[in-house]
Amino acid sequence: MANLLNNITEIILLLFLAITFLQSGVDKVLDWKGNVSWLKEHFSETFMANMVPFNLSIILIIETIAGILALIGIVTILIDGNTVYGFYSAILSAITLLLLLFGQRVAKDYDGARTIVIYFIPTIMTLYLLK
Repeated sequence: MANLLNNITEIILLLFLAITFLQSGVDKVLDWKGNVSWLKEHFSETFMANMVPFNLSIILIIETIAGILALIGIVTILIDGNTVYGFYSAILSAITLLLLLFGQRVAKDYDGARTIVIYFIPTIMTLYLLK
């Protein structure tokens, strides 16, 4: 119980990352064709137009690992106060968001890029708290 109370901020932030990235990964798996179709249109006027399935696969892998590490991070914090898995989750989460931000900027979707920043702020907070 002491680890829960002493690390409640970190645990809540890791839960945020787990929900965000695992849900996103599940959505990509369950609606792969829909996601690819939408993203091909989204990037149709960019140099990434022909790389959508590959790029989406990379994002899927990184965000799923980030989400799983966030869950493991919560468990290890609760068990023994170890923050290493949570820290790695925050790193991968930040990398994922930077890749998504880059894509939105390339597609000139500035509203989409702004939305990613909303997720980036708690991710950086998590990274800072777990370093």
